[in-house]
Amino acid sequence: MKRFSGNPILRPISHHPWESRRVFNAAVLHAEGRVHILYRAVGDDDISRLGYASSPDGYLIEHRSPEPVFEPSIPAERYGCEDPRVTPLDGECLMTYTALRSTDGNINAFQVALTRISLDDLASGRWRWGERLLPFPGIRNKDAVIFPARIGGRYVMYHRIDPVICVSYSDDLKRWFDLKAVAEPRPDRWDCQRIGAAGPPIDIGGAWLFIYHGSDFGNVYRLGVMLIDRDDPEHILYRSDEPILEPVESYEHFGKVPNVVFSCGSVIVDDELLVYYGGADSVLCVATFDLEEVVKGHL
Repeated sequence: MKRFSGNPILRPISHHPWESRRVFNAAVLHAEGRVHILYRAVGDDDISRLGYASSPDGYLIEHRSPEPVFEPSIPAERYGCEDPRVTPLDGECLMTYTALRSTDGNINAFQVALTRISLDDLASGRWRWGERLLPFPGIRNKDAVIFPARIGGRYVMYHRIDPVICVSYSDDLKRWFDLKAVAEPRPDRWDCQRIGAAGPPIDIGGAWLFIYHGSDFGNVYRLGVMLIDRDDPEHILYRSDEPILEPVESYEHFGKVPNVVFSCGSVIVDDELLVYYGGADSVLCVATFDLEEVVKGHL
């Protein structure tokens, strides 16, 4: 991958108490000629909220909201709304995120949450979010993404029940069923400890392009890629032997959590795949990825 020379593209703002410490891990959407960025922000109270920024080209930040656009409102997310992923589907944007209930080490302190907003409202900055749902109540679960198309008439979600990526299906976004493991960590590799979804899969015609994160037992987080069967989300066609991005730069090595590159979303702009990622859980960055490199010889 090729890092943007202007990284990081977002940094904390000291005089905004809600985003004064860290801004990272962002959901992204390309709509109406702009890249819309919903990023995780941590401020003086150490609670995660979501901020909003937008860009005409995916690199230059032209607008940034002075206030959070999504923040805790139900008991399950009392201590934070973390790591959003956004999927456009049928005129809506389905947003998954991690709801943090407590910080006392309780085994069920976090779980997957889900809400929605119309595509028009998101693109226009009208933050009229829908009901907040808990797809797997009380289950310690993270890194959820919804596919941008129904498969077999059903919604499809990848999510992580530590340390594996699982798939589940739903007819209505409320009740999820047929949970199965689809990918596991690989012993003695860069993704040997745990793996999880980055952003939602991207339709590249003959398959879904799926970027994921993996960590090793030194807690170094890297990004890899899979190709998923277009009609069967349980069938992995290809999985990269080596990471496509790993910590190299100072803003990836040094921060709240060192040696981390962690993505929650990618978009295609002018035939170029832009991958947005958090550096060391402290700043937001972007890099480009050559689709031909992974597709050639595997489709």
